[in-house]
Amino acid sequence: MFIILLIVAVALFILPELALSQAPPPPPSKPAQAPIDGGLGILAAAGGAYAIKKLRDRKTEWRNPV
Repeated sequence: MFIILLIVAVALFILPELALSQAPPPPPSKPAQAPIDGGLGILAAAGGAYAIKKLRDRKTEWRNPV
């Protein structure tokens, strides 16, 4: 009986120390953000110009079939 009481007493003293021994990690920092404003505008303008060219080519081909 004494051994069981000793084990319980030791466990009651050791377990709280193990639970509080490590602090939680710090929160992560914000990830770096890439600037996409200028490149995205250029890409949209190039896509629009390409679409207009394709539509004009299709329109002239429809009027003047080869």
